[in-house]
Amino acid sequence: MSVVEQYARAHIVTDAAVPLIDELEAVPVTLRYDPDRDPRAVGIRLPGAGAREWTFGRELLEEGLRAPAGSGEVRVWPCGRVQAVVEFHSPQGVLVVQFERQALLRFLRRTYMAAAEPVIH
Repeated sequence: MSVVEQYARAHIVTDAAVPLIDELEAVPVTLRYDPDRDPRAVGIRLPGAGAREWTFGRELLEEGLRAPAGSGEVRVWPCGRVQAVVEFHSPQGVLVVQFERQALLRFLRRTYMAAAEPVIH
């Protein structure tokens, strides 16, 4: 199975003591799916110094595009018709990442295609 990596632009807001990025500008964020590592998980890598990849359930991302979902470290919810929010909690603070909903849907479709078992004729 192949790894799916997709770049998306997002707005990031943080309450961390030291901002990682300029919160006013859209920044490139990496969406990643590696079915060999965990076929039920996706990752989001944020830019900047101390960049971190957050890994969480693909199902959580899918559910959160329709209605608020998640608890604990990762929460996802729709934000109007065209955007979605992914919220990350850590001891350093909270990061709120706002995406175009279509970019996340496109990424999810690609993950399901990558995870599909090949048909043997």
